[in-house]
Amino acid sequence: MGTRRLFKNLDFTLIGVTGIIIIFGLVVIGSASTDYGWWMRLGLDMDKLQHAGILQRLLWMKKEYVFKQFIWVLVGIIAAMAVIYIPYEDWRKYTRHLYVINLLMLGLVLVLGHTAMGAQRWINIGPFVFQPSEFAKLIIIVTLADFLAGREGKLRNLKELIPCFVFVGVPMVLILLQPDLGTSLVFIAVLFGMLFIAAGRPLLVCGIFGAGLAGAIGMVWAHLKFGTWIPLHDYQLKRLIIFLDPWSDIQGAGYHVIQSQIAIGSSGFWGKGLMRGTQSFLEFLPIRHTDFIFSVLAEEFGFLGVLLLLTLFAVFLYRGVRIAAESRDLFGTLMAVGVVSMFAFHILVNIGMTVAIMPVTGLPLPLVSYGGSNMITNLAAIGVLLNIYLRRQKTIF
Repeated sequence: MGTRRLFKNLDFTLIGVTGIIIIFGLVVIGSASTDYGWWMRLGLDMDKLQHAGILQRLLWMKKEYVFKQFIWVLVGIIAAMAVIYIPYEDWRKYTRHLYVINLLMLGLVLVLGHTAMGAQRWINIGPFVFQPSEFAKLIIIVTLADFLAGREGKLRNLKELIPCFVFVGVPMVLILLQPDLGTSLVFIAVLFGMLFIAAGRPLLVCGIFGAGLAGAIGMVWAHLKFGTWIPLHDYQLKRLIIFLDPWSDIQGAGYHVIQSQIAIGSSGFWGKGLMRGTQSFLEFLPIRHTDFIFSVLAEEFGFLGVLLLLTLFAVFLYRGVRIAAESRDLFGTLMAVGVVSMFAFHILVNIGMTVAIMPVTGLPLPLVSYGGSNMITNLAAIGVLLNIYLRRQKTIF
């Protein structure tokens, strides 16, 4: 396919929405990483900030993280272009190799991984640090799509579905050992999203999911009441249940959620304005440029900004669903569903944890939160959607 024809047949709605979300994210990252102490060291004061126009505030914000994120966006665009160029049908020849590479990569983290914030999730290569579990999400989507497509019509009961659980369970366990509970839960969302389409028996898949969820809740309840063993660290369990009553541990596990609720609840319709959010700028809100960036966005841009972002995400997910529906084969459909499931789960959990309706799992907000590995993975995943869209009809070639 020629370059001109390739460009002509791209999904420009998906590309446009992605671009707007990324720009929105860069602005919020700049604001979230600008703190009162840094501002004062520049010899500026709050009076200047309050009377400064939007362009002045953009110029005065701290740009270190913005620059780094912009570099990762460029790397992600290159990755997406590479993904788009190779016909997705050809990937099926290499899915076994990809699966093995994925396991080796995740296993390497446990041996040579860099430890930070009590978790061993990163690998250092010279000046660069990357998180293999992020790339593992996209690899599992591609490899699982091939695995399920090869079993079309043979996923009619629980016994036939067990190999699918094992296929996803092995890399998922390696991620849990890091420990990275949030990413492992993404694997579950991807698995059931794709099984919902591949198995052709929605009630069976929903029943298994419901039974699993009930079992997990039962295990947590039994642990809290009787002290039974569960495969989670104490801090992970506390983060999972603290959203039910964050005020029970104001200075500990509930602090993040409480500050987030204050930030969002005080925003109003228009918001407080860029770099004028008290919870963010005065550093009450922790990890605000990553996990809790939605809280910063809501505080500074208000209900209107939140509505805009949610609308953009809704259009993004809709385009993903349409691409899945229009795919010319089951392999493409399953990959598109996997990508949509991954994004939808990230959006739901990240926003949900900031308003205390979901557990705090540390999942970033796609295309908005700061982070190189996550940004590259997200843009490569969008490249998968565009690849499927380009080749949705054989007549295009």
